[in-house]
Amino acid sequence: MGEDDPHIHVEVKVVRGEAAVRNMLAATFGLAGDLPSVVATGCGLRVPYAMTSPRPDHVTCLPCREHARSEHLRFADEIERLGRLPGSSVTHAEAQQVAARHRALAERFSGREG
Repeated sequence: MGEDDPHIHVEVKVVRGEAAVRNMLAATFGLAGDLPSVVATGCGLRVPYAMTSPRPDHVTCLPCREHARSEHLRFADEIERLGRLPGSSVTHAEAQQVAARHRALAERFSGREG
């Protein structure tokens, strides 16, 4: 972990981040565990959680931006496949909507947003 690293990173699990899981558990069950103080990032570093963000406009580490972009695209493809499965609890329309949202996020991480 570099103490002199001025960049804002993304968690290695940017799509399924610790904070999102924590918020879901808190909302569903009223349980709220502590967030880790140090996390693995998309560029391979371990940094303080406070130096990470899931928001494209905050992330300044270029390798982390590319990691987040590819993870959001991968997740969009995964969700679309789920929506096409017979008997899926996610409808095709819902899957398309979520996939579009993740593709838009991927575009924002690429810096080519329109």
